[in-house]
Amino acid sequence: MPQQTQWAPQTGGIAACFVFGLALVAAAVTVVTDAPGRFLAGVAGLGLLAFATMSWRARPKLAITGEGLVVRGWFSTHVLAPNDIAAVRITEFRRIGRKVKLLEIDTVADDRLLVFTRWDLGTDPLAVLDVLTAAGYVP
Repeated sequence: MPQQTQWAPQTGGIAACFVFGLALVAAAVTVVTDAPGRFLAGVAGLGLLAFATMSWRARPKLAITGEGLVVRGWFSTHVLAPNDIAAVRITEFRRIGRKVKLLEIDTVADDRLLVFTRWDLGTDPLAVLDVLTAAGYVP
């Protein structure tokens, strides 16, 4: 079985955000009668629509290619060679009664910290760390 080399948010999650955003916008236009409620529902709906659209646009969020490790954001794409990476680690903390894991990639050239959640990767960050280690991206 070939090893996964690209990670992105789950299609179903993005679709659910988009559908719920459409429902909120439709409710704001047709159902809600008070002005503050209409405004809040409209802003929430438009926010979900924008989030779903930008999440779809940024797929795959992280990928191993021939050029290097490709990190894709909402507005730009960066390619990192193995020597551009200072550290790759998993941070774990408790949030709202459960453990949350983050994949952190610390870069050398522009001294940036890239943080990926389970939503960003579509899978457990620990599994992605294992693949990055096997591919030679963990110093």
